[in-house]
Amino acid sequence: MEGKLVERLEAAVARLEALAAGGGISARGLPDSGGDDMSSDPSIVAFDDLMDQYAAKVSGAAEKIGGQVMDVSKLLLKAFSVEKKLLMEIKQTQKPDMAGMAEFLKPLNEVIMKVNSMAEARRSEFINHFKSAAESLSALAWIAYTGKDCGMTMPIAHVEESWQAAEFYNNKVLVEYKTKDPNHVEWAKALKELYLPGLRGYVKSHYPLGPVWNASGKKVSAAPSKAPQSGAPAPPCPPPASHFTSEPSKASSSQPKQGMSAVFQELSSGNVTAGLRKVTDDMKAKNRTDRTGVVSTSKKQTSSTPSTTTPTVKKVAPPKLELQMGRKWAVENHIGNKNLVIDDCDAKQS
Repeated sequence: MEGKLVERLEAAVARLEALAAGGGISARGLPDSGGDDMSSDPSIVAFDDLMDQYAAKVSGAAEKIGGQVMDVSKLLLKAFSVEKKLLMEIKQTQKPDMAGMAEFLKPLNEVIMKVNSMAEARRSEFINHFKSAAESLSALAWIAYTGKDCGMTMPIAHVEESWQAAEFYNNKVLVEYKTKDPNHVEWAKALKELYLPGLRGYVKSHYPLGPVWNASGKKVSAAPSKAPQSGAPAPPCPPPASHFTSEPSKASSSQPKQGMSAVFQELSSGNVTAGLRKVTDDMKAKNRTDRTGVVSTSKKQTSSTPSTTTPTVKKVAPPKLELQMGRKWAVENHIGNKNLVIDDCDAKQS
C-alpha cells in the first residue's frame, strides 16, 4: 500500500516538473493558466487513476504480444491521453458552436482515424484486434455531448453502446485465442475493462450530463477556410468522414439505402401513393359493361363437374355371413337384404 502511494506521489511530481519545463504552454499551444490546479483537479486525478488501473493492463498485455497488436494499443492509449488534455482545456474554454466543436476535437479525431485506417486498410491475422480497438474508441466521443438536442445519447449510454459494437470483434479474439495464446485473451479482457467498468464509471462519477465548459474562459473558433487562388490547382479530395462531424444525420441520410432499408425509408417518407392513378367508378369491375376478364359462376361449375361419358362402376364383393373364431359375426355386402336373421347367437358374441 505504501509502495503504491509513493509511486503515485512520484508520478504527480513528474507531471508538475513537466508542466514547469514546458513554460506553461498546453498541448494545443494555448496559455496553460492554472496548470498546477488542473493536475490536482479531482476529475483529472480520477482520469489518471483510470489510466493507471485499466489502461496499464492493456499496455502490459500488448507488450507480451508485440507487433501490430502493440502498435494499435499504443494508438488507443494515445487517444485516451489526448482526451485527458481536452478535458483539462474544457475547464478553461467556453462552450463552442458546432464548427468550433469539430475544430476543438480535431486532435482526438486524428488519432481515432489512424486506428480506423489500420482496421480498414490492412488485412492481417490481428484484424479482430484492430476492429475491436477502432469500434471501442468511438466511446471517447462522449466528450462531444452538449445537450439533449446535439444528436447524441447521454454520455454513459454512449460509452455502453460504443462498447457493444466493439464487443462483437472482442469476443472473436477471445474465442480464437482461448486455447492458443493466453496473452491475447488477457488483452481482450483488459480492453473491455478499460471501458466497462473503467470509462463508464469515470463518466458516471464526474460527467453524467456531459462536460462542464467555462463560461468565462477562452473561445474556440473554427479553422478559417482558405479560398483557392486563381490559377491554383484543384484542392485534393476531402479526408475520411470525421467521428465528430457537425451534421452526422445529414451525411448518413444522403446515402442511398438498399434492400428492406429502402422500402422502410420510402414508407416513412409519406409519398408511397404519389405515382398511383385514382380508380374511378367506371373502372370498377362491378360497373363495367364489357365484363371482360370476369369468370362466370356457371362456367366454373360446368368445368368442375365430372364428365358423364365415362361413368365409374363400383365393384361389389359377394355377401358374407359367418361366425369367426366363435366370437365375432362377420356380416358384409348384404345390400338391400332386409330379412337377414342371425340364429344361435350368444351374449358374448359380437
